[in-house]
Amino acid sequence: MRIVFVGANAVSLATARMLIHQGHEVVLIEQDKERLAEIGDELDCGLLHGDGTRPEILKEADPANSDLLLCLTNNDQRNLIASLVGRSQGFARVITRIESEEFEAICHELGLKETILPSRTIARHLADLVAGAPDVELASALKGEARLFSCILTEEAVDQVAALALPEEARVICLYRRNEFMHTHADSRLYPGDELVILTHSRHLPALEARWPPKGLPPE
Repeated sequence: MRIVFVGANAVSLATARMLIHQGHEVVLIEQDKERLAEIGDELDCGLLHGDGTRPEILKEADPANSDLLLCLTNNDQRNLIASLVGRSQGFARVITRIESEEFEAICHELGLKETILPSRTIARHLADLVAGAPDVELASALKGEARLFSCILTEEAVDQVAALALPEEARVICLYRRNEFMHTHADSRLYPGDELVILTHSRHLPALEARWPPKGLPPE
């Protein structure tokens, strides 16, 4: 995969290192020339000097041949703008980092469904540790061809989980409604805006993505 980062902060660099180690192609966009030079000495990746919120810079990053745009600067407004501009320039998938929860609803209204709130993720992890919950790595739980798929339900007329008509090797394992975790069963009632988490065999991912573009992205 080819992944483009807007912002070369600590989170971006840590993620980039992992992706490069896994064999992915990485491009980092950064305004600070000195910072970019330091990164060039450390990481084997593409470097692009400029403002990641500018259309001409994101266009130079080659959206058509990229799989993912990660907007991870330390500024929520810049991440929102970069995400919207990146989507307009043709990036197939955009992930937006926000620190303030007040922007979460705005992201969803703008169609930016894949958002990351680091503070919430850390808070949940710490709360689980305090409660004595075991620290289980997702990678160790998903083995072989098992995959997780997440999607946001739109206005389609589906009353219950059983009515989704999923592939035989796919199951809804939980959902989030207004960010509240909920267990599901066959007759669980579904509503527009529910975020489903589906456990499936990898062979069914293309069909699921065709039906529900990842996290609410518009179909091609």
